[in-house]
Amino acid sequence: MELFNYTKPINLMGLSKRFGLLSIVLVLLSWGLLLSKGFNYGIDFAGGTLIQVQYKTEAPIAKIREDLKQNELYKNANVTYFGSDEEVVIRIKSSPSSVNRDIGTEVSELLKNTGDLEIRRVDIVGASIGAEFRNKGIMAMVLAIIGILIYVSFRFEWRFAVASVLALVHDVSIAIGAIILFNIEVNLDILAALLTLLGYSLNDTIIVFDRIREGIKVIKNPDLTGIINESVTRTLSRTVLTSLTTFFVVLTLYLFGGEIINGFSFTLLVGIIVGTYSSVFVASPILLWLGFDVKGFRVKEAEKLKREKEKDKIRAQYEQGTL
Repeated sequence: MELFNYTKPINLMGLSKRFGLLSIVLVLLSWGLLLSKGFNYGIDFAGGTLIQVQYKTEAPIAKIREDLKQNELYKNANVTYFGSDEEVVIRIKSSPSSVNRDIGTEVSELLKNTGDLEIRRVDIVGASIGAEFRNKGIMAMVLAIIGILIYVSFRFEWRFAVASVLALVHDVSIAIGAIILFNIEVNLDILAALLTLLGYSLNDTIIVFDRIREGIKVIKNPDLTGIINESVTRTLSRTVLTSLTTFFVVLTLYLFGGEIINGFSFTLLVGIIVGTYSSVFVASPILLWLGFDVKGFRVKEAEKLKREKEKDKIRAQYEQGTL
């Protein structure tokens, strides 16, 4: 199945300057949000206590807040609805000093006059553990990007590697900007979504780059712009179909998966859109800006092919006993 029947190359690189300017603006805005507003860290990274409470009828949120003030630990608790009017989440910035303290029972007793309720979940993370999760999460992102740089350099050429990493930084930056803009709580599931985004975006970029590399070998056009246009046009149907399939699956998770995975699925939705866009309009133009040498690449490939033929010839002579 093809969405775009290949007849002649689409001049995608002719639009690269406009889209490049758009990308720079979005990345700068995302970094500006990161520096000015910062992340809304959840329990996993900031530490504290989270209690999820479900009611048989609509949760009386004003009454819940009032009754929680009876206990000093919950005096400044943040109470919000969670997915529906019958369910609330209580967040407090501190964690109990004693591990033997039963938070669930304590909250049930405090809220006994607010209605028929059930404690669904209690999560407790100490401040030091939260900081450790946060530092390890950042380290995981950095190591992933370094590993990608090494892998792509080995498989392709250093300009391809630099273009891939810059495209990944672009994708992650915009995803982070969307997370901050919509005030999504950053927990381990958001970190998992960002790492998933790295893999998804890289896979899309590698497929485009693989087609460009093959195009350099077989397309006689010496102009890299023309080669990129023709190569990307040939793989455009695959890129769009794959992205749409993944997008609709993640959209279903976002709409019907419940409040718990909303942050995860939202991050992936943004990442799929940005990752597909960057594979064509960010990663590919960077090859042009880095001055990729088509003639030099072809000479290297010809020498490599010549060495392989010589090895095959020597191997055949050895097997025939003539060497």
